[in-house]
Amino acid sequence: MASVSAARSFPVRVCESLLRASDRVHSVVRLRVTWFTSLVVLAATANTVDMFLCSDPFTTMAAGAANTTEEDLLMEANLTNATTPLTTTDEARGAVPCPHPAYYSCFSLLILLAASLLAQVSYMIKSAVMVVVAAVQCCMNLMMLWKLQHNSDQGYTWEPVCLSVELSLFTLLLITLNRQTEKTSRLLYLWRREVEEQRERAADIRQRNEALVYNILPQHVATHFMGIRRKKHEELYSQSYEEIGVLFASMPNFSDFYSEESVNNQGLECLRFLNEVISDFDQLLEATQFHDIIKIKTIGSTYMAASGLNPSRQVKEDDPVKVRWAHLALLVDFAFELVRALQSINEQSFNHFVLRMGINHGPITAGVIGARKPHYDIWGNTVNVASRMESTGKAGCIQVTEETTKILQHFGYVFEQRGLIAVKGKGELMTYYLVGKAASPQQVNGESLDYSRADDETKT
Repeated sequence: MASVSAARSFPVRVCESLLRASDRVHSVVRLRVTWFTSLVVLAATANTVDMFLCSDPFTTMAAGAANTTEEDLLMEANLTNATTPLTTTDEARGAVPCPHPAYYSCFSLLILLAASLLAQVSYMIKSAVMVVVAAVQCCMNLMMLWKLQHNSDQGYTWEPVCLSVELSLFTLLLITLNRQTEKTSRLLYLWRREVEEQRERAADIRQRNEALVYNILPQHVATHFMGIRRKKHEELYSQSYEEIGVLFASMPNFSDFYSEESVNNQGLECLRFLNEVISDFDQLLEATQFHDIIKIKTIGSTYMAASGLNPSRQVKEDDPVKVRWAHLALLVDFAFELVRALQSINEQSFNHFVLRMGINHGPITAGVIGARKPHYDIWGNTVNVASRMESTGKAGCIQVTEETTKILQHFGYVFEQRGLIAVKGKGELMTYYLVGKAASPQQVNGESLDYSRADDETKT
């Protein structure tokens, strides 16, 4: 019984059949109760039948206690003559002598103790089984006492009564201990369940906090801060990059759309529409093809993003242009996806918003500012020029510098020369409008020649 009940708890490996039987018994309540009851009843029945077939155990013990002589003790010590001959009555009913009748009550105590050790059975069932076993054993003891009272020619003993009282007290003690054990087990189960729930809530809160951090900061920056167990408020995070693409995209006619009138719920409806637009833009970043593009921030209706900030990207200076600046072409594709997303929103809301965008490339410095409210941002001349490309551009167009144009030519993009424009802090810069992708390499080469002619005309 103990082997099947505790098979999973054995420190050594046991046979698979025993493990399957243990799992089966533990998983089915009715099978577990039937298994427990059957084994206890079987052991108790064997003890009771053996005692019933014994030839007046307490009578034999009383007579032996009154007439014990030195010769009897010597005969009992002799192993060859240890058996006691049966009387005519004993032979007639097939009984055997019982030199130690108290062993039957002791065996009942062992049965009760074994029954109380099984924690998988309910306290009420164990108590009922133990009461039945103890009651049967006490009845057998009292029956032997009744036989003693009718045998006046033999000695008299109170041992059956003492054994019955001891058995009853032991049963009561086991019932009390089982009740306390089950109560403790239930409390431990409730506490364990509460701890698991608190652990799950803590894990859920942690996941939400991590998701919030990953939404505020880029993944590699968030991983850096989440990996630091002891954060210092004065600790700074900054990183310099040499080849980065920067995109600014704004809706210049959104300021005309925004109004704080009652029809717009004091401007709330306008902000709700802007939130829908920005959310659709953010959703584009979840696509696998745009995993190397990071949203930096939004300023009003202006959306700022950058490419090439992934530290896992390994490039060399002698790598081809298509390898080094693949992320810049990806940033251009992202810009076209922004246009498509805004067109879809316009069709659904019956609006006519357009994007004015500017793209530039070059070195920048990225870092996190703020300790309690961190914000990831990028700085540098590249960022300033990209912002000027957007602010001086034309609605519905993507304006780029001449250096950026030369790089994107390798990826098959077609440009339209705009001319020289005045850029604050940079003087006059030659800029181009990005039209789209060429259908064939010949168109790209031809477009490149046009750029050269345009440059010559500008110099003259």
